[in-house]
Amino acid sequence: MTKALAEGSKAPAFTLPLDDGTTIKLKDLAGEKIVLYFYPKDDTSGCTKEAIAFSEDIAKFKRAKTRIIGVSRDTLAKHQKFKEKHDLKVDLGSDESGAVTEKYGVWVEKSMYGRKYMGIERATFLIDEKGVIRKIWRKVKVAGHAEEVLAAVKAL
Repeated sequence: MTKALAEGSKAPAFTLPLDDGTTIKLKDLAGEKIVLYFYPKDDTSGCTKEAIAFSEDIAKFKRAKTRIIGVSRDTLAKHQKFKEKHDLKVDLGSDESGAVTEKYGVWVEKSMYGRKYMGIERATFLIDEKGVIRKIWRKVKVAGHAEEVLAAVKAL
């Protein structure tokens, strides 16, 4: 178990394959703000609403020089279907190995109907141009979240 990340700490380095076939590394994004949001599963109700909300605001995030990357442990093929089906405008990173979800402390024990299992906690990290975590949202409620993140980006 990695120690919990805190606002003001350096964002853990990552390399992720993206839905468009490219690979992205945190170090390649220096000079850009990044919204790194973790979600449990492609094409489920909450995850779809969250991805659509970020996609609807993509132009505003771009004007604020901010890149949005959604991360789950789904495969690239699932990400591509999810993106096409809902016309998503955000990048989707595939963390099949779980290395990135572990580094960011979002691979957690969850409970549903009394059954415990491991899964991704819905969480968002706002990383500044220098690679420092400026804001963390844990146990995200989807409604209004994209707007709240955009406000935080603009406040940086």
